[in-house]
Formats: sequence, structure tokens, C-alpha cells
Amino acid sequence: MKKRNIWKDINPPLQLHEDERGKITDVFYDENINHVAVINSKAGAERGNHYHKHSVQHILVTKGVLEYWYKPLGSNSPAKFEILKEGDLATSPPLEVHAFKMIEDNQFIVFTQGPRGGKDYQSDTYKTNSIIRNNNKNNKK
Repeated sequence: MKKRNIWKDINPPLQLHEDERGKITDVFYDENINHVAVINSKAGAERGNHYHKHSVQHILVTKGVLEYWYKPLGSNSPAKFEILKEGDLATSPPLEVHAFKMIEDNQFIVFTQGPRGGKDYQSDTYKTNSIIRNNNKNNKK
């Protein structure tokens, strides 16, 4: 899992433009994104608990806060988690199990490099048992 904040962690070739009208920030540059979805969730909801064999998935939090849980596929170690807030972008590589626990009502945008939407929605998604450990804060990265 890789995490950055789109408002704070800007490194070339990504850019941030700001003037009296506001900000424009690059989220991706020169990337092949095959699918984009907006997901709204209620506080307490759990999503994910799956991995992708080939796809890379990025989530950009646009509202609220969530716990992003992750671990390598096949690992016997407990899952780790990061708290994601507005502006945080987390990336799940292939073969990483990931799940989300909503701390408050939130919204995030999922950008997928690989099959994910429409008729391909489940073609590279493999469900797992829950990796969330009852908010055990000792698992934080």
C-alpha cells in the first residue's frame, strides 16, 4: 500500500496550481486508468475484503474518514491499516488484500488500472474473509 495526500505530497511530474481563485492539483499524470467509480458509504460500514491478481486500485478520499486495511495475499501476519482523510490517495498493488472500515460517512473515488467496471466488475476481484481486526490500533503501519 502506498499513501500520499494530493494537497501536500506533490512531486514532479505532478503539479499543484494555486491562485486567488483556488487550487488545481494533479492526481495522475500519464497513467492508463481503465475505470473510475464514486463510492458513498455510511459510518460503520465495511467494504472490500478482496484482492486483484492483475489490477492496481487507487482510492482518493473526497469526504470523511476511513480505515484502510491491507496485507499481502497469503501472509499470516495481521493486516495493517492507515487512517485516510480528505485528499489522501492510497494505492493497492496486485495481490494485496484490502478492506475499508468507515469511521464516519464518507465518499471516495476509485481509479482502477485493469478490469473493474461494467461487465468486467468481478473479473479480477477475488473475495477473502475479513482482514479487519476490530479496530486493533496496534496494527497501524
